[in-house]
Amino acid sequence: MKISLELLQILDAIDRHGSFTAAAAALHRVPSALSHAVSKLESDLDVQLFIREGRRATLNEAGRTLLEDGRHLLRAAGELERRVRRIATGWEAELRIAIDSIVPVERIYPLLDAFYAAGHSTQIRLSQEVLGGTWDALATDRADLAIAAPGDMPPRSGISSRLLCTRTDFVFAIAPHHPLASVPEPIPNSEVRRHRAIVIADTSQELRARSVGLLDGQDILRVPNMPAKAAAQVAGLGIGYLPRWLAEPELATGHLVEKQLAERRQPMPLHIAWRSRQIGRALAWFLDALENPAYLGPLTVGL
Repeated sequence: MKISLELLQILDAIDRHGSFTAAAAALHRVPSALSHAVSKLESDLDVQLFIREGRRATLNEAGRTLLEDGRHLLRAAGELERRVRRIATGWEAELRIAIDSIVPVERIYPLLDAFYAAGHSTQIRLSQEVLGGTWDALATDRADLAIAAPGDMPPRSGISSRLLCTRTDFVFAIAPHHPLASVPEPIPNSEVRRHRAIVIADTSQELRARSVGLLDGQDILRVPNMPAKAAAQVAGLGIGYLPRWLAEPELATGHLVEKQLAERRQPMPLHIAWRSRQIGRALAWFLDALENPAYLGPLTVGL
């Protein structure tokens, strides 16, 4: 067989990192080894897979098709390895936890401390996702457990969920020098629509991207995370809601002011969600711990 999992991993790394050099660093290989492997594959298949422009390498249509289908094989192989490990020992070699950006990552550190103190050896990998990206991480096998997945669960098999909380404690915050700050309250949507909204880009890779609180026709500035959103609003670049835990320090210093809108944003449910096929002992430990008020309570403060 001309196409191996190793070659698919190489193609995936080049696509994600944009060059053979960066991909080689990520894979702990030398660039010449990757270049040779790709050239041999192109020769064996008698097709060109990349458009090469200087140091950058971009997949052409044939290469993109190969990689998109190949990623399904990579995910299946990874899941097979993890399943064999779970069957052999009951404990996962690695547990991947995706946390929605609405929750500060450090809030789950006491949970991790308790897990390590119990002597468990499963490696933990944390990642942050935004909106639908938290569900997408489960659906595309980037995560085993998701914390604060927002909104409705997508229609995908193999995922279970339970309610974490319904977030309501959001502040519509703007810089005091922003034009909207002088508009009488409550501010109507017709006025809000005239001003740029600061939003965090949804991190979905396969599921449809979601958005929250945007009005039709409203200009948008997309930023990568919650601190960047708060900073953009402090700078007067736009407007939007912030979780109270993030807004309060800026409100206290006067860098932001809270305004009341005529139409309040609807509460959104946040969930604990997980991949439910063959639950390992580490995932089961976290699911049990996340029912303990001592760990659950601090997660939801200011949401």
